[in-house]
Amino acid sequence: MARGLDTPRRIRGEPTEWLVHDEESACVYLADRIARLPLRLPVRRLTRAELTRRLASGDRRQGLLLYRPTCPDCQACEAIRLDVDEFRPSRSQRRAYRKGESVLTTTLRPPSTTPEKVALYNRHKVERNLAVGDDLLDEGNYQEFLVESCVDSFELEYRLDGRLVAVTIGDRAADGISAVYAYFDPDLRDLSLGTYSILKQLDLCRAWGLRYLYLGLYVIGSPPMQYKVRFRPHQRLVGDRWKTFA
Repeated sequence: MARGLDTPRRIRGEPTEWLVHDEESACVYLADRIARLPLRLPVRRLTRAELTRRLASGDRRQGLLLYRPTCPDCQACEAIRLDVDEFRPSRSQRRAYRKGESVLTTTLRPPSTTPEKVALYNRHKVERNLAVGDDLLDEGNYQEFLVESCVDSFELEYRLDGRLVAVTIGDRAADGISAVYAYFDPDLRDLSLGTYSILKQLDLCRAWGLRYLYLGLYVIGSPPMQYKVRFRPHQRLVGDRWKTFA
């Protein structure tokens, strides 16, 4: 049985990491499942090459911490990524891109905390029924969750007629971008802001000469995660091998 840690445990590597939390809990994606996501704190910021190796092995980032699902009796979580050269957008995805390009203004900048962003984040969580318990954030929580980072992170800010309508947080690796988190105005369903945000990150991969866009975890059987497999072809980390799904 996994348990919490009284003191951090050192994990050898480049760089060294500290295992700061290792405890089983109820899965937030699948009912009646037990989750285990050990949290690791690198002793310094990772280089882009170091982040590439971690993404390829299935790691994700939350704030200053890295994690990878190691659930005891479930393998439903699979890391998912797009190969920029092989991906082919569907007709509806192309339509969402054209519509977004016609009305939205996109700004690339370092991540930051503002009352405007915190309010939009909380609206997104509540109105899309994604909030779990005390899941709403104040500015300090937002800074810790989405702004503090152990890697080279960036933010894409989307505005409609000057009003903030969506934000994407991403990490830049040596060979790709990791899409860390995205939230948007739930009233603007016609703009397909989630789809548009992924396509804009693919644009950024091309502009920076990067091969992959990592979309985080696909959780088999979890309805909120089904949108990810609509981006095809894609690759998923099954066991320790990346497999292509067309």
